[in-house]
Amino acid sequence: MLSEPRSGRLAAWGNALIAGLVSPDDAVLAIVGEDAVHRVEGLPGESAPVGLTLALGRLRTLGASGLRVALPVPGHPLGLSGPPEFNARALEAREAVVCHGAALGFVPEVYEAGPEGDAHVEVVWHCLPVREAPPADVPSLGEAERELAEALREATEVLTRLDVAGSGPAAQAAIDAYRARVGGAARSGGRGTGGREWEVLAPGYPPRAVRVLELARRVGVLISLAYRSGEGGAVSASEMAARTAALRPVERTARRAQVAAYNSVVEERERGRG
Repeated sequence: MLSEPRSGRLAAWGNALIAGLVSPDDAVLAIVGEDAVHRVEGLPGESAPVGLTLALGRLRTLGASGLRVALPVPGHPLGLSGPPEFNARALEAREAVVCHGAALGFVPEVYEAGPEGDAHVEVVWHCLPVREAPPADVPSLGEAERELAEALREATEVLTRLDVAGSGPAAQAAIDAYRARVGGAARSGGRGTGGREWEVLAPGYPPRAVRVLELARRVGVLISLAYRSGEGGAVSASEMAARTAALRPVERTARRAQVAAYNSVVEERERGRG
């Protein structure tokens, strides 16, 4: 839950490429990650699917000056701006990328290909028209950071109060592991504990965005632990319903923070022009 979305990688490294901070090859390598291949279908001027390198280059010629993330769920169109057709596709995928400066958006469709036991993942990004309007319900980085600090406390309290699996030592261990990662990255000037630069976000993002995204993931770890069943966990239907009701607003806060972090480069650029 709250794992790194493919739309986050596309937006983050696409923004770094648009800003001239990384090469096309490095950007595509980071976006594809452990998947086998990514293609883009429906790109203006192309009658067949094309590779990411061509697609990202074409976006700049089409006027795109940045990429934003949307992470919608039923009842919460987070980061979307319409039209309904695009929103419906994004909601089905639960993620999307929206261009700033060009009325285009991308929704991923994920396939598994290959024989059983040796399958690989292929992703097709469907390029669709979008409405150029402010995205729905995206907070500023400052707002997201304040909300997350409270959400982290609330999530820990919920785990303890409901006595669900993962509360106590397991939850604290997860928190400590994330604190160690964040501390290591801060001490190494933006490098993660593995030594690779910008493990959390791409070059060009402010340190506060990295901090907010890490905190969102930390909250996500607690939410995942809370939903797991196990020894000492909530087992009755009423307890499970109480757990879900208590954690839903915490999860919503964490998703809003994810979007705020990924979109921060575009938002800061726009404020600088205002």
